[in-house]
Amino acid sequence: MKRLFAAGVLAAFVGSALAHGQKGDAGMAIDYSKAEETAFGRAADPKKANRTIRVEMTDQMRFTPAEIRVKQGEVVRFAPANEGQLVHEMVLGTMEELKEHAALMRKFPGMEHDEPNMAHVEPGASGEIGWRFTKAGEFYYGCLIPGHFEAGMVGKIVVTR
Repeated sequence: MKRLFAAGVLAAFVGSALAHGQKGDAGMAIDYSKAEETAFGRAADPKKANRTIRVEMTDQMRFTPAEIRVKQGEVVRFAPANEGQLVHEMVLGTMEELKEHAALMRKFPGMEHDEPNMAHVEPGASGEIGWRFTKAGEFYYGCLIPGHFEAGMVGKIVVTR
C-alpha cells in the first residue's frame, strides 16, 4: 500500500511538473489567469509583483532572509540567488508538502521538476518565482536537494491580512 501511495505521489509530482512548468511545450509563457490555487496561494506574473524579495542561498544550508512577511493578496517576485558552490533551489509550500517532496527527492535524487512555486538555481546564478499569497497563515520555502532541507535549509513566510 505504501509503495502504491508513493508511486501515486511521484506520478502526481512528475505529471504536474510536466503540466505546470513556467513555459509550455512550445516555449509559450504560462497563463497566470489559469494558475492552480494551492494551500499557500497561486503562481503570478513576476512582472506584476508589488515588490521583489532577494533570497540568498548558501552552502551553509541557509536562506537569507530566514523569514519573510507579506500581506494577503500581495504579489511577490522572489529572486533566489545562489551564493554557494552547490546547486540549490527555493520551493514554496506548506511544511507538510515540503517534507513530503523532500522525502521523494531523497528516494529519486535525479528527479527533474519545474513547478511555478520553485526555482532550481545553479551556483552563482539567480532564479525567479512570481507568487500571489491568497491566504493568511504561515508557509515555508526550502531547498529540497537531498540533504539540504534536513540540514536546516528552510525559511518561513508569514502572510497577514
